[in-house]
Amino acid sequence: MTKDSDTLLGRSDLNYRVFTAVKYVVYVLLTFNVFLFLQEELSALEHTFVDGFELSQIIQVFSATIDTAAWVLLLLLFELETSVLDDNRIQGWVKRSLHWVRLICYAAVFYAFTGYYAELAMLYDATALPGFDPCAALDRGLSLHVDMDEYVPLDAANCAVNSGEWFQLTGFEIVSESQVLTSARWLAWTDVVNSAAWLLVVIVLEIEVRLQLRGNLSNQIMAFTKWIKIALYGTLFAAAGYWGVAGDFLDFWDAALWLFAFIFIELNVFEWQHETTQESSDAAAAQEA
Repeated sequence: MTKDSDTLLGRSDLNYRVFTAVKYVVYVLLTFNVFLFLQEELSALEHTFVDGFELSQIIQVFSATIDTAAWVLLLLLFELETSVLDDNRIQGWVKRSLHWVRLICYAAVFYAFTGYYAELAMLYDATALPGFDPCAALDRGLSLHVDMDEYVPLDAANCAVNSGEWFQLTGFEIVSESQVLTSARWLAWTDVVNSAAWLLVVIVLEIEVRLQLRGNLSNQIMAFTKWIKIALYGTLFAAAGYWGVAGDFLDFWDAALWLFAFIFIELNVFEWQHETTQESSDAAAAQEA
């Protein structure tokens, strides 16, 4: 079967070109986000693992970068299978290559999920500092926790924080005011929930793509998976909204782009399944005639 994204929605050539252009602009922006997350995590690294980190800790240090890079590659693989490549091309070495690359990406995104969890655990592993006066500790070389993955050197300009409770992250020379720590924990929980929801989304999509390639993706299955995806995408929209309210713009921007990108993938799957069903109906009608 030849995939033709123009058939279902009745788009004109101009509208289809605009649709395609917007889709690939979103993909390019998501690719650029990999470098934005890398920059953010390298900046945080100056205050966290200042003495270096073990290989096993690399996912905790670069969880967002690894996660985003793997998801971009997965997104492009879904685009190839659901829109670009004809069904008769997805076989042999092409099919095996797609499966192996996808398997590596799945391992990476699950690995990133464990990194988000490790970061959440780090924020809960904090020791209370009763009576701590940050302005009296300027000579200790401490860093001040100001936001999720954001730290600055503790100095005379920022030490006068009005707080009754201070905590030190265990194993790090980082102190955090109670409200900042609570906010960071909520954001870390959002990272974990968001990562888990995306893993479930891609599992559902993977099932749909595999069934479609076998010619077994029925309207009944699509109706069933629709309700699962409504719940998952609702969770993802809630996470994006929380990032927007909490003021973490990069996470909000990235989440919004991903939701937008997967709208295109969902449209690809929907149109692909519709075209297959239509072709089967036309073939049956031709045989009866």
